[in-house]
Amino acid sequence: MSEQHVIAIDQGTTSTRAIAFDASARAVAIARRALTQHYGDSGRVEHDPEEIWNDTQATVREVIERLPGGASGITALGITNQRETVVIWDRASGMPVHRAIVWQDRRTAEECARLKSEGAEELVRRRTGLLLDPYFSGTKVGWILDHVPGARVRAERGELAFGTIDTFLLWRLTGGRVHATDVTNASRTLLYDIHAQCWDEELLRLLRVPRALLPEVRDSSEVYGATEPGLFGPQLPIAGIAGDQQAALIGQACFRPGMAQGPRKRLGDRRARRASPR
Repeated sequence: MSEQHVIAIDQGTTSTRAIAFDASARAVAIARRALTQHYGDSGRVEHDPEEIWNDTQATVREVIERLPGGASGITALGITNQRETVVIWDRASGMPVHRAIVWQDRRTAEECARLKSEGAEELVRRRTGLLLDPYFSGTKVGWILDHVPGARVRAERGELAFGTIDTFLLWRLTGGRVHATDVTNASRTLLYDIHAQCWDEELLRLLRVPRALLPEVRDSSEVYGATEPGLFGPQLPIAGIAGDQQAALIGQACFRPGMAQGPRKRLGDRRARRASPR
């Protein structure tokens, strides 16, 4: 029996990576592609979802090719991703209706200021734990629906789908069979009640986001589905999703209340501490 591995898809703001880990959690193969940044006026930052998808396929395939057993030794895929970045796509074709609007983007600052002036921030803070800020996904969704011709009507008819990058990749990996996200990503949208653990109808009305757009919210650690036959050879289970900061927290085994992720130390720093007098 060949050695078993899991592959993590790490889709970040500046690059897309795939990393294969062995049974001892050692990284044994890594592939990376830089991601193009599209900048515009008024603090606009966008990514091309098709570039993200193409790079995801390429890096996963490169890693699989470098493993002794190839895809036959892969037990699961997982996804970690830049949070808050928004993609809306056509459910029938799978094609995005607009470039992804990145978490750094500030185009909805005036909309957030207007909502604050109307007293909406307390409701948002109480339900989501977040402040009204363009950083988060909700106002970005509204912007796309208002600025892409016909998008709002199509969204209300259920023809479009919304997701953060994890959801978009999951949709593509499963051939459009699974439209889902995990709680770490849903909780960063301004649309998710972290206490009731569900999409919040009042927040959806406030930010004018049709419920028909939204993915199912599932646990961070479960089998979401399997990759399309032939995409990477055999079908591979997709068995975990977590936004990047939460994924790092999990990776450092911070599982109990009160635990915190510490700074990563350089090898030279550790050597210097060992050499210094105590």
